[in-house]
Amino acid sequence: MEIIRDFINYILVERGLSDNTCASYERDLTGFSRFLEARGKEPKTVAPQDITDFIGELSRRGLKPRSYARHLTTIRSLYRFMISRGMIESSPCDLIDMPRIEKKLPNFLSLDEVESLLESPPVDRAKGIRDRTMLEVLYATGMRVSELTSIGLNDLNLQTGLITTIGKGGKERLVPLGELSLRWIRDYLKDARPLILKNKRSPYLFITARGSAMTRQNFWVIIKKYARVAGLPIEKVKPHALRHSFATHLLERGVDLRHLQVMLGHSDISTTQIYTHVSTERLKKLHSAKHPRG
Repeated sequence: MEIIRDFINYILVERGLSDNTCASYERDLTGFSRFLEARGKEPKTVAPQDITDFIGELSRRGLKPRSYARHLTTIRSLYRFMISRGMIESSPCDLIDMPRIEKKLPNFLSLDEVESLLESPPVDRAKGIRDRTMLEVLYATGMRVSELTSIGLNDLNLQTGLITTIGKGGKERLVPLGELSLRWIRDYLKDARPLILKNKRSPYLFITARGSAMTRQNFWVIIKKYARVAGLPIEKVKPHALRHSFATHLLERGVDLRHLQVMLGHSDISTTQIYTHVSTERLKKLHSAKHPRG
């Protein structure tokens, strides 16, 4: 449908959402479009009951509440776009409640587990130094993996110890590195990166043997490998495990939630608040395990 194409172009160009986010929106809306076509309807003629029936159809297909809540969020965004363009006066989603979703607490590693993971790469090899540096930077900064893999050499300021990164929604922020990760970056740039590149050139900080930028998929393979070396459960060491560990460990050490929000690049503090639940759950488990009457 043309309206869906216009909407996807809007969130990609004007709102600056990532390619992955836009692709997810497009998939959800393609399914919604097919549902409407089967009913002989188009987005402008949709009634609240149509939306409810679509969500019911998703539920019957076995989708979980989190998944059809995402579909509903996407559809709501489409109708907000249509209202802003004067195509309709009100949204058929207005009277539809979002399904209740149990918040899934993010996986994080203990300090000992982080140390084991960071020390897993063989630093007597160029690729091992690269991998150790990537892990150190992730834990030092709390960056997303997509932010890590897109760091350019020009984004790095070794004198100030800051990295400029572009987060979700195209928002730029400065991320402090810390002395230890800075030391690893310097060693990597001096001793390892030239050996990996050989005679090739790349504007990116972290590169593959082909000279191309590291990807999320490359990193996922790498972190799984070192999780096995460290003897950590694979299901616990997801690509964002170090980001979640960074946030949890800082919060446990008294970092203000607002400061943590800025460091993580969250636009809404409610997203950051999930880590307060993580800390609370951890304290409850510690109390239960250690208190004489726990």
